[in-house]
Amino acid sequence: MPARIGSVESFGRAAKLLEDAFFLAQDTVLVERLRALRKMQESKEALAAASGIASDAILSRLVELDVRPETVAALATVPLIEVAWADGEVDLVEREAVLSHANGKGIRPGSIEHELLERWLTHRPDPVLFEAWQAYLAKLCERLDERERALLKEELLHATQATAEASGGFLGIGSVSSSEQEVLDRLAASFCC
Repeated sequence: MPARIGSVESFGRAAKLLEDAFFLAQDTVLVERLRALRKMQESKEALAAASGIASDAILSRLVELDVRPETVAALATVPLIEVAWADGEVDLVEREAVLSHANGKGIRPGSIEHELLERWLTHRPDPVLFEAWQAYLAKLCERLDERERALLKEELLHATQATAEASGGFLGIGSVSSSEQEVLDRLAASFCC
């Protein structure tokens, strides 16, 4: 009989070791999930700060697609520059609207991004910038479903519409000039895949 008691104790210890190992593995899985969630949240916050996108669904999808904050900053800024230059020049009100939007997204004076934005507001960027934006957007839209494309479009073009309205249209009458509306339409059409 004593051998049996030792065998039962041995069996109990083996069961305990198995349980401990199982829960240790489960803890490891949970810890890894927590790390992944934190990383995703940090990434979403960085993307939101760089772009002004507020939609959690779009931010999550951009993280899944491994879109970097620098890329999404360009994605959000290029439409602002395009509409500011719609009539061939950037007036003071448009300039301030673009810089205010950029400042709200963490692009501060003295930063490289701000200097680049200042240059684009002073000297119209080469059309290749807008072409690159359209090409990237087309590839991104291929990876988004219809709802996600609509959300991204709304998020990116909201500030662009505000920039177009900033100078008050032709001679301050109306909210958007015809040349600005053409650019807004061209930007909106870029979201179709």
